Amino acid sequence: MHLGSFNLSDLLLSLWRGKLDHERTDPTSAWPWAVLKGSTWERHGKAVADATPYLPGSFDRPPRNIAEKINSGYKAWEWLLYLYGLAPALLYGVLPPPYYLHFCKLVKAMRIIQQHHIKTSDLITAESLLRSFAFEYETIYYQRRIDRLHFCRHSIHALLHLASEVTRIGPPICSSQWTMERTIGNLGEEIRQPSNPYANLSQRGLLRCQINALTAMIPDLQHVPPVLPRGGIDLGGGFALLRAQDRYDRAMRPCEGEALARYIWNLHRIVLGPHCPKIARWARLRLPNGQVARSRWKEVQKPLNKVRIARNIKGQEMTLAVVSMYSEPHADLLSASHGTFASCQYFGDDALVVIEISCIESVVAMVPHTPPHSLDSESHFFLIERPGLDVVNLGDMQESIIGT
Repeated sequence: MHLGSFNLSDLLLSLWRGKLDHERTDPTSAWPWAVLKGSTWERHGKAVADATPYLPGSFDRPPRNIAEKINSGYKAWEWLLYLYGLAPALLYGVLPPPYYLHFCKLVKAMRIIQQHHIKTSDLITAESLLRSFAFEYETIYYQRRIDRLHFCRHSIHALLHLASEVTRIGPPICSSQWTMERTIGNLGEEIRQPSNPYANLSQRGLLRCQINALTAMIPDLQHVPPVLPRGGIDLGGGFALLRAQDRYDRAMRPCEGEALARYIWNLHRIVLGPHCPKIARWARLRLPNGQVARSRWKEVQKPLNKVRIARNIKGQEMTLAVVSMYSEPHADLLSASHGTFASCQYFGDDALVVIEISCIESVVAMVPHTPPHSLDSESHFFLIERPGLDVVNLGDMQESIIGT
């Protein structure tokens, strides 16, 4: 998926920064899309870096300050999180509307293409968006000008083939370079003869192939790590509670008790007594997709610059968890961005509910921001989902975003 990370990022950022090669007949001062310059570019880079604590550890390497590190080995995964996660929100109000809407078409289509499982209807939507993106790119950037012919790179044309290739060989993420690059890195780490590295590398590769062949023939030779770490509890269905855990049961807070009472009444029509029950808190919950959700109990004990917040989850309202609900995404922003910019208000203890943990689908990132419609007393956050995970909602937001 380097097409969607390196190639397109390099092209679009070069255009938006006014750094793409140009003829004398086409000065960058005449480019209405070249807005990421000077202090605007510096503020944009700082906003990218400030989002780091709000990206869960399961999102892997977070994007660094792009204004400072763009020429310092910016990784493909950083480009991926930046372009298809942060940029739709951070470029809103910065990139002029025609170019912002055009970019959001690419984001929505690529979020579909990056999934492991793609519905036929979603694939048709992605193909339509990619074709529209490629056509509009020639209309609003290239503009059929000879002195801008170099704007039309192969990466733009390649987008037209993504959807059809999915039907032929499957989703691109299943045949991308990530696995090969990880293998190259692992083998490179095993080199111990710098004087003769290639012979050493071939021997390490041969040894690995022999070990893989033996474990395939005799599976009992393979070391299987424990299913759960010490103290964990398997809840079934791929869910597991992981420590830390309260040593002693504690009384629920009044707002938590009210949320539990509403849950029990709605489920069983039973009125909970006046005394709040005692509970034991758990710090982590492992989900079937391998992500680990964390509770606010432990995360707030660390300073913001030392934590990767993983307590925001996506699920359907239905072991229980006391969670705080975000609002529905702002409809105007969601519509203006083709469903790529979901801005929600956070209510904290004023919107506590109790849910079953089996309703939790994934850990997401909720990054604070200040949208045009916000008031001083309101806290707003925008949604980022990890690339590669199946995106159940693509703009309609039928699921709920929850802060635990």
